[in-house]
Amino acid sequence: MEPWEHDERWALERIHSHPRFAGAASLERIRALMAALGDPQKALRFVHIAGTNGKGSVAAMTANALTHAGHRTGLYISPFVLCFRERMQIDGEMIPPGELAALTEEVEERAGGLAAGEFEYVTALALTWFARRGCDIVVLEVGLGGRFDATNVIDPPLVQVITRLGLDHTAILGGAVEQIAREKAGIIKGGVTVVAPHQPPEALAELYARCAETGGMLIQPGIGAVERLPSDDPLGGEAFDYGGLRLHPSLPGEHQIDNAITAVEVCRQLRAQGFALPDEAIAWGVAHTVFPARMEVLSRRPLVVLDGAHNPDGMRALAGMLDRLRGAGRRITLLMGMLADKDWTHAAELAARRADRLVAVTPDNPRALPGSELAAAARFCTDAAASEDIPQAATMIVESLRERDALVCCGSLYLAAELRPVLLGLLGQNQNPTK
Repeated sequence: MEPWEHDERWALERIHSHPRFAGAASLERIRALMAALGDPQKALRFVHIAGTNGKGSVAAMTANALTHAGHRTGLYISPFVLCFRERMQIDGEMIPPGELAALTEEVEERAGGLAAGEFEYVTALALTWFARRGCDIVVLEVGLGGRFDATNVIDPPLVQVITRLGLDHTAILGGAVEQIAREKAGIIKGGVTVVAPHQPPEALAELYARCAETGGMLIQPGIGAVERLPSDDPLGGEAFDYGGLRLHPSLPGEHQIDNAITAVEVCRQLRAQGFALPDEAIAWGVAHTVFPARMEVLSRRPLVVLDGAHNPDGMRALAGMLDRLRGAGRRITLLMGMLADKDWTHAAELAARRADRLVAVTPDNPRALPGSELAAAARFCTDAAASEDIPQAATMIVESLRERDALVCCGSLYLAAELRPVLLGLLGQNQNPTK
């Protein structure tokens, strides 16, 4: 075992020893934890991003633009896909294992017996690291909800963002879009400008109400100002012109247009506050954002796509990509696995209607839906079956792919994390070690 692996394993054992939730929803625990650490967040400036879908893409595009423009930029995201250290990065580099271990030990000592949930603990680690490393700005993604999320311990940021809202985590946030919007809008404070792309009407009403209460101004990126540019690649990013700015997201999917113009408006708000952010840097940030398992093209020959879509809006975006693949004459095989606490019946219908073949598997997670149940629900696909062995199923499908076939793996980020190294091994590609 390499020394860095020992450091990282020890740190993760300590971090994961904390419960997922340490008590009732509240900011008191994270406030006490940050106070014990000297409130490092007060030395930082932030872009704070909440929402249901698109948070990670908007965060990464914004952070990439800032880094390219020469600003020392922290990025905090969740969940991770391949490596825990993805969650905290500076200028695109993950926290080194040794620093993670040293910070973990320090927080353990200084926090004493303070109660904290795992996400609160990780947030405290990240904010401390960003402050120690002298970040000019931190792009901070909310973990869950907003009002009582640990990231909401910060003072009013430079810009606040609410990405597209929809139904997810309904057992915690509520079963109606307006309830979820109310929780997400809890990050809005201090008269700070809020950038929010197209929203359901009931969600938009909640955002306007919160802005009126706090003195904030709501800016909606103008989707009507988007001029699409021709493209014949169903898996290429949607090239377009936005108010004279030529953009070509590297992330595929029509929904990335919303994410890209949201990032543009965030950058424009930062520029108005004195940040040097030329259009070239903004376009670069949009064009050079790549996420594992976000409609990730692992191979074009054979065509293999990996996506972690797991909620209704995410699955609709995936369905749009499947429609484009079918329109290009592709025969689609889905390798799909979901968690039982997600809207899996709707997801199965959306995906199965577009698949020529579906193989359902059980992700390695205590909350996993058995693959047999998912296969039974995929009644719109005439060739649906379940497999108990994920690597074996992936091997069988990849080896059977023909020239016009496409394998799309989807349904859960947990499944994506499990499948990605298997698929890269089958495809003979570098597995991107994270040392």
